[in-house]
Amino acid sequence: MSRDAMRLIIEGRVQGVGYRFWAVREAAALGLDGWVRNRRDGKVELLAIGEPGALQRLAELCHEGPPGAAVLRVDRSPDEDDGSERFEERPTV
Repeated sequence: MSRDAMRLIIEGRVQGVGYRFWAVREAAALGLDGWVRNRRDGKVELLAIGEPGALQRLAELCHEGPPGAAVLRVDRSPDEDDGSERFEERPTV
């Protein structure tokens, strides 16, 4: 079965506020696979894979983020399914 994939780059106060933990919980609740990680440039990067409606909902949620976050910008682009079988946190790049 073909799955859609999207990559989000989230900018603002998104590190040190539990954004990755929050993203894992929200993505898993939506039935998505993929990963989230901090970037050394202060942004958070996320690859989500699954049904289009769930991807759209996660993108909407990421504009708000967890309490304490101050999201300034979310760039969304289509991406390729990397074969992830659950949603997880990955190391910083």
